[in-house]
Amino acid sequence: MLLAQHHVQLAMPRGGETEAIAFYAGVLGLETVEKPEALRARGGVWFERGPLRVHLGVEEPFAPARKAHPAFQVTALSTAIARLDAAGCAWRRDIDLPGLARIYVDDPFGNRIELLELSPGP
Repeated sequence: MLLAQHHVQLAMPRGGETEAIAFYAGVLGLETVEKPEALRARGGVWFERGPLRVHLGVEEPFAPARKAHPAFQVTALSTAIARLDAAGCAWRRDIDLPGLARIYVDDPFGNRIELLELSPGP
């Protein structure tokens, strides 16, 4: 029945597009893409990089996702951490899992984002 994940949708407060672009494009390196004309009046912003798609939609009243979260695989966690540090973004370690090294960062709205690197096998 399910074939693939098309996109991840996260909530943001109205008027947060500039902050979203600064974080998702400027820090995480996604590209901003134009929303379809029929959806532009709703606000929010969409991002892509290859097959990865992240949509931020306006939710009122807004409440950040503090537990539920997307997990994005990175090439090198150390590089991701350096980018977060350079941008002044606080991050936190979590327990590494078998085959995964991981950290969490909050987007500008408080949504939890997991960044993970696949660890080499034994």
